[in-house]
Amino acid sequence: MSPERVPFHVPTVDISPYVHAGPATDRAAAAAAFDDAARSVGFVQVVGHGVPTAVTDAFAAALDEFFALPAEVKARYRTPPEVNRGYAPPRTESLSLSLGLAPANRMHDFFEAFNVGAAVSDHPGLDLPEADYPENVWPVEATHFRDAVTAYFAEARRVARTLTTLFADALGLPVGFFAGHTDHSLDVLRMNNYALEPGEVELDGDLTGMGEHTDYGIVTVLWADQVAGLQVLGRDGGWHDVMPADGALLINLGDLMARWTNDRWMSTLHRVKPPIVEGRVERRRSAAFFHDGNIDAVIETLPTCLNGSSGPAYPPITVGEHIRAKLAGSRAGVANPEAAREAARVRAAAGA
Repeated sequence: MSPERVPFHVPTVDISPYVHAGPATDRAAAAAAFDDAARSVGFVQVVGHGVPTAVTDAFAAALDEFFALPAEVKARYRTPPEVNRGYAPPRTESLSLSLGLAPANRMHDFFEAFNVGAAVSDHPGLDLPEADYPENVWPVEATHFRDAVTAYFAEARRVARTLTTLFADALGLPVGFFAGHTDHSLDVLRMNNYALEPGEVELDGDLTGMGEHTDYGIVTVLWADQVAGLQVLGRDGGWHDVMPADGALLINLGDLMARWTNDRWMSTLHRVKPPIVEGRVERRRSAAFFHDGNIDAVIETLPTCLNGSSGPAYPPITVGEHIRAKLAGSRAGVANPEAAREAARVRAAAGA
């Protein structure tokens, strides 16, 4: 069977041996399964993650509570583009600009979002830059929002750190390798809402839910509704629909992991297409927890990912340098000139 005829499939990996300190053989099997998925697809369905249903139920209710507020109330929590916190209204971002693809200043993604993340006050004594670790803003009008979001943030961070423990095993690295690169990680939780009232946008062929992009950091933990929209670019050059299984979290790898592994592991291109039903956008919620690493961590090719025939595909870069260039594209309309490899993949798939 030729590669283009192989059905696209997102593998499922049970990480419970890492969550519950299972036998070494079970951990090795989970690490090997993840390594295979990271090499071939780049998206993984993770089960056995241990996030309580009560936490995700309360979290989903908190998203409903905030996004149901009037537009003028939500707008009070909008921050400047350079501050990756607070509320982002529809059509104020363009994720494809993080790849340098869309025309500058053309902000066309129709989702609205709310961001929280690691702050200076979370790391007393480290003298971290506030520009990279800004304090959070919390909507007082949504009375349950802060507690529910904080609880889910803690669970998603635990899952991300569990995964980096698995990564070290899968890549043949010393135990705890990633801990030194993530002890003051630039963690951000982005909560997205894809729903607009009829008439607020023109429902034409140019409408974009969330433009083509790769995630920026190490690993993303994604909670999402079981609603169509998310699409992943496969190795066959086509866009494929992806939806979480019951109780699963979707995991994908970011640019920094691709750099670390010399592209052994894929930073998968993905997008969200608007599901339009009878003239309006069907509602879809998602929440992406981005585990991006320490601002001052230097990312360079891992020795276990080098081969004798070729050197590193990427030069060394700090987490801060990489993330700032990406955010300047998505949030401030400045096309990123340093993403030629990813942009070429999107252009090749434009007609798929």
